[in-house]
Amino acid sequence: MKKYGHVIKEYFVITLAVVLMDIGVYVFKFPNNFSFGGVSGLAVVLTNFLPFTASQVNLFINMILLIIGFLFLGKGFGVKTAYVTVVSSLLLNLMEVVFPMSAPLTDETTLEFLYAIALPAIASAMLFYENASSGGTDIIAMIVKQHTTMDISSAIMVVDAAIVVAACFVFDIRTGLFSVCGLMTKSLLIDKAIERMKLNKYFTIICSNPKPICDYIMNDLKRSATVYNAEGAYTHKGKVVILTVMDPKQAVMLERYIQTVEPDAFLMVTKSSEIMGKGFKRGI
Repeated sequence: MKKYGHVIKEYFVITLAVVLMDIGVYVFKFPNNFSFGGVSGLAVVLTNFLPFTASQVNLFINMILLIIGFLFLGKGFGVKTAYVTVVSSLLLNLMEVVFPMSAPLTDETTLEFLYAIALPAIASAMLFYENASSGGTDIIAMIVKQHTTMDISSAIMVVDAAIVVAACFVFDIRTGLFSVCGLMTKSLLIDKAIERMKLNKYFTIICSNPKPICDYIMNDLKRSATVYNAEGAYTHKGKVVILTVMDPKQAVMLERYIQTVEPDAFLMVTKSSEIMGKGFKRGI
C-alpha cells in the first residue's frame, strides 16, 4: 500500500509539472516566438517553414526523441517521460481549442518573458527530481549527462544552444536576444530549483546524554543516526557525537527538541543537496 501511495504522489508531482510547463509554453512562449531551446523552442522555429501548428510539430519531434530515450535511458525513465509527452501534447492541443491565441497575452514582453522562463524551468526541475523529463531535448541532455561529467543544467544549455542560434536567424534580433537570455536564465533556474528540492540538513550534535535525542530521531522522526564517543580538547571530559541527516521540516523539529531536552548541547547544522543512501533520493 505504501508503494502505491508513493507512485500516486510521484505522478501527481509529474502531472502538476506538466500543467505548469504547458501554461508557460502555450500562453507565454509560443505567442512571443521565444525560442530558448527545447522541442517547444524548435517548434516555434519550424512553424515558420511547415504547414503545422507549434503543438503538432512539438508532438511529432517528441515521439521520435521518446524512442531514443527508451533505448538509452531505460524502461523506468521512458514510462514516465512517455506519460509526460502524451499528457503535455494533449494539453497543448486542448489549449489551442479552448483558449486560442493569435497574439501575446499582454503588451508587456519582458513580463511574459519571465513567465516563459520560470514556469517551464520549475516544471523541468520537478520532473528531473522524479527521474523523468519533459521529453524532447531534455532526453538528449540526460543522455549527455549520463556519459559525461556535466551536470544537467550544463547539458541542457549545450543541447539547446543550436536551437537558440537558429531563432536568431529566423526571427528579428530582438526576439533572438530574448531567446539567448532565456536559455542562460532557464539553465541556471533549473539548477537552483533542483538544488532546493534536494536540500537536506546534516546535523553534528555534541552532547552528554544522547539517548533521548537518538530515541526521538528513530521513533518520532523515523530516521537513523551514527553515534560515537569523543573527548573535549579543553576539559578532557567525555562527550557523545551524534551524526544524522534530516529534511528541512524534520530539521526544525529536531532543533526544537534538542533545545528542550539538552539546551547545553553543541549543535552544528550544514545544508546539503547531495545526500545519497537509504531513505534519501539518488543523485540526479
